[in-house]
Amino acid sequence: MNIDDIYATRSVTLRDTEALMTIYNREVVGSRVTLDLVPRSISQQRAWIEEHQGVYPALIAYNKSNEDVVGFASVSPYRIRPGYSTTVENSIYIAPDHQGKGLGKYLLAAILDEAAHHGFHACIARVAADHVASIALHKSLGYFEVGIEREIGRKFGKWIDMLLLEKLL
Repeated sequence: MNIDDIYATRSVTLRDTEALMTIYNREVVGSRVTLDLVPRSISQQRAWIEEHQGVYPALIAYNKSNEDVVGFASVSPYRIRPGYSTTVENSIYIAPDHQGKGLGKYLLAAILDEAAHHGFHACIARVAADHVASIALHKSLGYFEVGIEREIGRKFGKWIDMLLLEKLL
C-alpha cells in the first residue's frame, strides 16, 4: 500500500488545535526533541496556528480512513533581520503510533514544497544531535550538516547539542 493511500496533508486550521497540542505537548514533557519546558495551553496553540496562516505555512497530516490528525510540520522565520527573510526553519512532529511508517518524510517533503512555493530559498533544521531518526529523515530529503551547537540547551538535567542542517530549496 502506498503512503498516499493512507495519509493526506492539508493546511492547519483552528479545528486542529487540540490534536496539535496533544502531539506537541507529549514531546515537551517526554522528550528532548523540543527545548520547550512547559506544555502549550489551548490559547497558545491557537496563537501558533494563527501565526502559520500566512507566508509561514503549517501542514497537518491526517489518516484518510478516520481523518485523525497524526502529525504536523511548519516553517517559521529563521532570524528577524531582513537579510534572512528568504530562509526559514522547519519543525516536524509525528504522533507515536505513526512514526516509522514514512509519514515524516511525506510530511516534511510537503512542507518543503510549500516553503519553496512561498519563495523561500533555504530551510534550516535544528535537531538534537542524538536524535538519529530525525537526522536520517532530514538527510533523506537532501539536508546537509552545517554545524553543531554544543551544549546549547538543557532539559531533564542534561546538556543538549543541536545539529544544524540546511537544505537549499
